[in-house]
Amino acid sequence: MLSLYEEFLHRAADLTLVPSVAIGRDLQAARVTAANKIRLWNKGVDSESFHPRFRNKEMRSRLTYVFCFTFCSVDDRAFVMERLPGSRIAFIGDGPFRAELEEMFSDMPAVFTGTLQGEELSQAYASGDVFVMPSESETLGFVVLEAMSSGVPVVGARAGGIPDIIPEDQEGKTSFLYNPGDVDDCVGKIERLLSSEELREAMGRAARLEMEKFDWRAATRKIRNEQYSAAIWFWRKKRAQVLRPVQWVVRRLFRPAPAITKQS
Repeated sequence: MLSLYEEFLHRAADLTLVPSVAIGRDLQAARVTAANKIRLWNKGVDSESFHPRFRNKEMRSRLTYVFCFTFCSVDDRAFVMERLPGSRIAFIGDGPFRAELEEMFSDMPAVFTGTLQGEELSQAYASGDVFVMPSESETLGFVVLEAMSSGVPVVGARAGGIPDIIPEDQEGKTSFLYNPGDVDDCVGKIERLLSSEELREAMGRAARLEMEKFDWRAATRKIRNEQYSAAIWFWRKKRAQVLRPVQWVVRRLFRPAPAITKQS
C-alpha cells in the first residue's frame, strides 16, 4: 500500500523510474501513474572491479562455489547437501542470521567469509563456480550483476528484479532461474552447472558479455539520453495542458480591436 504522500509524488512526477518490472506493475495496479510514464531503471555494475581476471587459486582453495541460500527447514538443508555431495558452500558477507546459519551448517563443508571489500570481494566472486541468489524480494539485484560480471553463472529465484537481469531469452544462456520456493528446481539447476565444466565456462563467458551492457557508463548514458529526454517531453506536454485554458482566457480578454475603415 502506498501512502497518500507517495501517491501524490508519483502523480506529480513527469517520469517514474522503477528498479524492476514487478514494481512498475504494482504502480500501474495502484493507478498512481500512467503506464507510459514508467520506465525501467537499468542498473549498473562496476565491470572493472568485478571481472573474471580476479579468479584466484588461493581463494578457490577456500571456496568451491559461492552459494547464498536461506533454507526453510533442516529437511531442505539435508536435501540440498544429499544432492550435492562434496561441494562446499561459501556465504559471502555478513548479517543478522549469520550465527544461526553457522550453527545450521556446523557439520557441513561451509565457509563464512564475513564482510569482504575491494579486491578480496572481487576475488571471492570470480573464484566461485556458481552463485546462488534465493531472495524472492530482491528489487535491485546488484549481487547478481556483480557475480555475472565476474564471469560466474547465477542460479536465481524467478522473483523481484532478478528476471530483469536474466530475461527469458537469456535464461539457460547466461544464467538460470528457478521457481521461488522450489528447492528441487534450484538444486537441479545447480547440479547441471556443477556437473559440466564446459557449461559453466560457456555460461560464465556469456554472462560477462551480457553484463558489459550493464556497465555504469552505459546505464548513465541511458538515463541522460533517453529517460531524461522522456521526462522533459512529458513536462512540456503537461505545461501545455496547464497553459491552454490560460492562453484561451488571455486571447479572449486581449483580442486586438477590429480595424476601423474610413468611408469616403
